[in-house]
Amino acid sequence: MTKIKKKFTAAQKKARKKAKAERQKKYMWVFMSGKQVRVKRPETIDGMDKDEFIRRNADPIWLHQNEMREHMDVENEVEKNEIENENDKDECPF
Repeated sequence: MTKIKKKFTAAQKKARKKAKAERQKKYMWVFMSGKQVRVKRPETIDGMDKDEFIRRNADPIWLHQNEMREHMDVENEVEKNEIENENDKDECPF
């Protein structure tokens, strides 16, 4: 005698679908040694890798304090400061 398959209720289907969506957000599939393996996804902020986000949005002081000097763009900062100084000279301080 074979078992009769039970149909899932709407609530159970919804719960399974939600759990699947959570797993897909948390993990991704990659091939390692010819086998498919599930690994955690890299952390992202606003759809960017966290390191890329830091490089784009961190100020030089924060980068220096966290020993990320290789990401500091000194030449652009100098140019920005020169432009700001030129703008300050044009304006009357009084």
